[in-house]
Amino acid sequence: MRLLAAAVGLASGRWALAAVRRAAPLERANYRGRRVSLAGGPAVALAASVGAVTGAAARRDLAGACALAGLGAGAVGLYDDVIGARQAPARGLRGHVGALREGRVTTGLVKVVGLTATALAAAALLPSRRGGRAYRAVDVALGAGVIAGTANLVNLLDRRPGRALKATLLLAAPLTAMLDDSRGPGSPDHPRSARRGVAAGVVGAAVALLPDDLGERVMIGDTGANGLGALVGLAVVARRGPAGRAALLAGLVALTGASERVSFTSVIDATPGLRAFDRLGRRP
Repeated sequence: MRLLAAAVGLASGRWALAAVRRAAPLERANYRGRRVSLAGGPAVALAASVGAVTGAAARRDLAGACALAGLGAGAVGLYDDVIGARQAPARGLRGHVGALREGRVTTGLVKVVGLTATALAAAALLPSRRGGRAYRAVDVALGAGVIAGTANLVNLLDRRPGRALKATLLLAAPLTAMLDDSRGPGSPDHPRSARRGVAAGVVGAAVALLPDDLGERVMIGDTGANGLGALVGLAVVARRGPAGRAALLAGLVALTGASERVSFTSVIDATPGLRAFDRLGRRP
């Protein structure tokens, strides 16, 4: 199932990229001021969602959560990509809150609300490992936090060609082989391969778009980064209970808080190993 999911993600990515380029010739200036197509975002969000659903086909609840997380997060990212370009920029959470205090509702704030709602709905589709309303509420809230937080993290990294896709591959590829903690057919997570299939579908889609992103022919924008990140977060959430989700959420909150004070690009450029990996395959 993992190989099929990866193949579907890869094939869907190439097909979707060509289709979106023909249907919606949107462009944006990249970090060097070059006009680059935004087709990569809708293409990779759609392809990753299709690949993830294929990988999760044995579990209808997980497949539904994949479709909701990938397409929902991609949709709110697309809103920000298209409408946000018409607004004055507001950087970081503090920038959006500051704009709200001035009476302006930024597209970034709308995206945060939409992403949170999408993550809650996707997390709610997954079964809890134990009963009880209180346990269930905590389980869903933590799961939603991880899904939305991972989507935001991948988006924060999308500042240079290929960076967000490389980060997605680093996060998702190990999940395709990671052993699950299911305990057999009685577990709510059975069959085990479904969760690995979700990650495999995301990997296939990311690989499909990586050459065009690195070559600055397309960019994935918030649409692609949010969609990919939400699906990676979902793949992690599907295999972790409250304790694991809480630990992951704490790490994501810490990284998000750090991004308000420190530029990830500056850190990457100042670290030889990260800098070399970040520039691998990019145009000089």
